[in-house]
Amino acid sequence: MNIFRILGDMSHLVAMLILFVKIWRSKSCAGISGKSQVLFALVFTTRYLDLFTSFISIYNTVMKVVFLVLAYATIELIYHRFRNTYSSESDTFRVEFVLVPVTGLAFIENYSFTPLEVMLGFLWSSIPICSVAILPQLFMIIKTGEAESITTHYLFFLGLYRALYLANWVWRYHTESFFDQISVVSGVVQTIFYCDFFYLYITRG
Repeated sequence: MNIFRILGDMSHLVAMLILFVKIWRSKSCAGISGKSQVLFALVFTTRYLDLFTSFISIYNTVMKVVFLVLAYATIELIYHRFRNTYSSESDTFRVEFVLVPVTGLAFIENYSFTPLEVMLGFLWSSIPICSVAILPQLFMIIKTGEAESITTHYLFFLGLYRALYLANWVWRYHTESFFDQISVVSGVVQTIFYCDFFYLYITRG
């Protein structure tokens, strides 16, 4: 643990809370991509399988559970409670272009062809999914040409989370000689996606 990782986790949590509270208070999910939220929930589900197999720390366990609960609670609001406000006609990003290759990798990259090994294969290949999970949301904003300020705040804190995690990896490399090439590259790609929103957020005040 280091300050960059802690701040990154807090930024991620703030982003998810902003989105959930926005939908709950306004009773509307207009302008929110349900597809992005489903991809994020898929990433959390596969990545946090170790909740059932190992214990790292109370902090680690609590954060994973909170992220999972918020992710699925947000999906419930979008596709069930406030589904009449969901702009499905604008949420048209083809997620199969991401999921099909990754699912294929999960079947190929495993030690044995068992359900658990396939899930573990999907766990590792879900790292690239995380880096592009925001694309449906960005695509939706580009298509409609508008975004509420609260959505911009949500995107800003998600981008800040990724930027802080890059700093976390740099810190760990210098202090622990730790380097995960796949995670770093995926984090860089995802941070680049948010660059325009950093600029808009700052210039709009």
